[in-house]
Amino acid sequence: MSIEKQVDSGRRGLLVATCAAGGVVGVATAGALVSTFQPSERAKAAGAPVEVDISDVAPGAMKVVEWRGKPVWILRRTPEMMATLTKDEGELADPASEKEFQLPMPEYCKNPQRARKEHPEVLVTVGICSHLGCSPSSRLASGPQPNLPDDWPGGFLCPCHGSTFDLSARVFKNKPAPTNMDVPPYMYLSDTKLVIGKDEKGEA
Repeated sequence: MSIEKQVDSGRRGLLVATCAAGGVVGVATAGALVSTFQPSERAKAAGAPVEVDISDVAPGAMKVVEWRGKPVWILRRTPEMMATLTKDEGELADPASEKEFQLPMPEYCKNPQRARKEHPEVLVTVGICSHLGCSPSSRLASGPQPNLPDDWPGGFLCPCHGSTFDLSARVFKNKPAPTNMDVPPYMYLSDTKLVIGKDEKGEA
């Protein structure tokens, strides 16, 4: 056998060994990548529905819980608060909640209260401004307040860029926020308990 053939044979063997090793590494890497796409138990828990006891939420008070890593506000509105919801519709950018932010608007909340008919006084909304994702602060009392108009009806103020929302979390006109805050799917398990992230159609 010539020296040239011996060299070619050696190269061929090296090439086969290299490809085989590369294939093993490639399969192992692909397996590792695929495994990273599988949701962890913690991630599953983060997206799971959340049951909330609202028996301790008095009229005019608000409770904050976490769902999918975001704050969800549960506000029990007083009759006086409820009365403002139709008075200021002309000042709102989207009073009928026709535009979506991050979640589709549940059909059962397409009303001025943005709430289920079982408890129209209870607002359930994701407390995230649709402008840049800040969490607005509650300014539930009506009347003159710093950074708000003198005829303020009560609602929410985003401290980042000044977007204002009414007591149904609907954005006022001419503000940086393009849409209302989201209403997540939810349903009542009883008069004092609700579940966020799930309704009659299933989980979100």
